[in-house]
Amino acid sequence: MENFGVLLVICVIVVILFATLIAILSRYRKCPSDKILVIYGKVGTDEFGQPRSAKCIHGGAAFIVPVIQSYQYLDLTPISMNVDLKNALSKQNIRINVPSRFTVGISTEPGVMQNAAERLLGLKLIEIQELARDIIFGQLRLIIATMDIEEINADRDKFLIAISKNVEIELKKIGLRLINVNVTDITDESGYLEALGKEAAAKAVNDAKKSVAEKNRDGEIGQANAQQEQRVQVSAANAAAIEGENRAKVAVAQSEAVRREREAEALRQATAAEAVQSAKAKQEAYAAQQEAEMTRAQLEKATQKADVIVKAEIAKEQAEIAAEAEAEVARRKARGEADAIFAKMEAEAKGQQEILTRQAEGMRKIVEAAGGDANAAVKLLIAEKIEDLVSIQVEAIKNIKIDKITVWDSGKGADGKTSTADFISGMMQSVPPLNELFKQAGMELPDLLGREHPEEAIEVPAISSEITEEENKKEETASREKRIQNAVSAVKNQPVKVQPERKPEEKKPESNRIDYSVLPKDSSIKLDDLT
Repeated sequence: MENFGVLLVICVIVVILFATLIAILSRYRKCPSDKILVIYGKVGTDEFGQPRSAKCIHGGAAFIVPVIQSYQYLDLTPISMNVDLKNALSKQNIRINVPSRFTVGISTEPGVMQNAAERLLGLKLIEIQELARDIIFGQLRLIIATMDIEEINADRDKFLIAISKNVEIELKKIGLRLINVNVTDITDESGYLEALGKEAAAKAVNDAKKSVAEKNRDGEIGQANAQQEQRVQVSAANAAAIEGENRAKVAVAQSEAVRREREAEALRQATAAEAVQSAKAKQEAYAAQQEAEMTRAQLEKATQKADVIVKAEIAKEQAEIAAEAEAEVARRKARGEADAIFAKMEAEAKGQQEILTRQAEGMRKIVEAAGGDANAAVKLLIAEKIEDLVSIQVEAIKNIKIDKITVWDSGKGADGKTSTADFISGMMQSVPPLNELFKQAGMELPDLLGREHPEEAIEVPAISSEITEEENKKEETASREKRIQNAVSAVKNQPVKVQPERKPEEKKPESNRIDYSVLPKDSSIKLDDLT
């Protein structure tokens, strides 16, 4: 049993070690030659000490650390796509169509591979094609805008070099490289390239016809010279050999003359016909060239006209937009000022309404506290302000600046009063009492402040000095102030709560004028005696 247990433990250990080895070997990944192994996760830092987003391997193998690392493959298979660029604007402002086919693929350069891992990992083939096609479209339009149509059509190598240079730079930013470019044909909707072709064809035909006519002319001249030389030699030989056959020779000469005349006529007609045909060919060539030049001039005129009209329309639209923007700013500014004024007036109206509402509520509560009697409520308010009214009366004569008054008293008058007594009582009566103030306002004093009684005639004995008048005046003033203070205290001690009212503006009483003509000659009164 002990041997069996040991053997079981050994088997378990072997199985665990074998499973661990298989797991380790399964995390060791080899990269095929047509793919790029991209390891992402915790892959270390770059040469500047910054964390790397991914580690790219081409043509090797690497161990993928479990949990903290993972991997994917990028396919290096070339991607071929049709890029049919239409209505691209050339340097001459003529729109052309450039159908082409581009072949791109993921680059294996170290820096570009890193870009591919960051921007293309996980994308499908269709998505990569669309991304590359958008970049190629933009660069093609940029290149065509810097070249003339003749330059694009005639110097294809320069055009392809410019495409490769510009497109390659942009494709490397996303991890791609340009493998091949094939421009199939270049056309335009205006017929400019077709006109150029017709011009070149007409020129070639005219050159060929001219060359044929020149060769025919040289052949005819040579043939005529040869025949002339032959006839001269034959005639000389015949004249030397057959002198006796002059008649025959004359006949032969005549026959030859007729023949030569006919031959010359035939030659003249043939030469004239060739010249006419050559002239017609030149005329047709000139007409074709003139038509091509007129077409080019019309195209140039239409292009310039389109440029001027488009610029004018753009300037017009810009001016209209600027004017509309200024008008909108003015309208919004006026609307904002109107809203601010309206909000201010509305707030002031609400504040005034709230003040009036609170005042009305306070008055209503005062009337309710007075048992619903409005007159009693008014009396309560008057009792609250009685101190202010008394202060106003006192202030009426407080600031009169009279240092000394001398009264010459001649004794009692007809009513039994002395002149001094009449002067003092008249001065005191110049200050309106409370009862008169309330009557002028259309109100009556409450009963608690007393009723008005008819004054009894008090005989004031004549005084011969200033001391008697001063003492009487002080006693009357002290008695009056004491009665007013008792009335105010009685009102304040009542258990009625009165809502406070806004204090009206106090009006400064007018100064009372004193008539000095009534003063007796022998009397003397000081201002301190009056107060």
